[in-house]
Amino acid sequence: MVHGNSNGSPHPAPAAAPLDLSLLRTFLAVHRAGSFTAAGRLLGLSQPTVTTQIRSLETQLGRELFERRSRGVVPTPVADQLAAQVAAPLDALAVVADRAGPGPDQSPEPVHIAGPAELLCTRVLPALAPLTGEGVRLRVSPGLTDELLDGLRGGRFDLVIATARPRGRTLTWEPLADEEFVLVAAPAWAERIGAGRVTAEGPAALHGVPLVSYAEDLPIARRYWRHVFGTRLGGQAAITAPDLRGVLAAVVAGAGITVLPRYLCLDELASGALVPLLAPEDPPINTSYLTRRPGSPDNPHVTLVRERLLRAAPAW
Repeated sequence: MVHGNSNGSPHPAPAAAPLDLSLLRTFLAVHRAGSFTAAGRLLGLSQPTVTTQIRSLETQLGRELFERRSRGVVPTPVADQLAAQVAAPLDALAVVADRAGPGPDQSPEPVHIAGPAELLCTRVLPALAPLTGEGVRLRVSPGLTDELLDGLRGGRFDLVIATARPRGRTLTWEPLADEEFVLVAAPAWAERIGAGRVTAEGPAALHGVPLVSYAEDLPIARRYWRHVFGTRLGGQAAITAPDLRGVLAAVVAGAGITVLPRYLCLDELASGALVPLLAPEDPPINTSYLTRRPGSPDNPHVTLVRERLLRAAPAW
């Protein structure tokens, strides 16, 4: 029923209070970062302040926006819908607010980039080195993909090279490079195994040959065995080294066999210091992804680094 006033005209429905832009900005940071703590670091706010602001926004909307978990928060469908509505306008507003950029005597902030240590040292840094002549400053951090992506969400990095495609909606990624894996040994071990035996006999030809690996669970070699030989790799490594450059050095020195990204051992294969034990028609391939946060600060040097890597990576 519509109620009228003394003049007989209907009362208008009360208007909903406008949402506070600062609350929406905090909400979007939490949605992208995946935790109140990480969003607080991005915004320069304490975790209790972020929690209070999100609760205030939930009260205004009358809907829950995030499910609290032991390791961060998970957005509800309501939050996903709200993020889709406000992300572009808030990002555009941030660009306008920051359009002055650094002053004439102030350089842009350093670009914080992270990824696998071997790829950073052998390919990424040589590709980016000329940018220092344009005033670009780099801060480089090695690490494992999951940890680095958490750091990216939390605002510690501008760009992360991930060895697996990032999940979820909080990050933007684009394919960077494909790396082919190759089974290799030093010439002495290749001679002991016998030319063509791996092709003819498969993994049986490698029984008893020492294996050098990145980690105890043999992650790269296990994938190679499964993909190429269609079987599970058993046994233990003779040597483990948490850097593929160490694995490469050990195998060149005669420690045994290993599986390496081809880019990392191109020179050794060309010189004969390493010998490929097999040339499968369908070798294992792994794609790396250049990853960033949507709505990240408008640092022109981040754009320079990103574009440089995308141009250089196809030659890796």
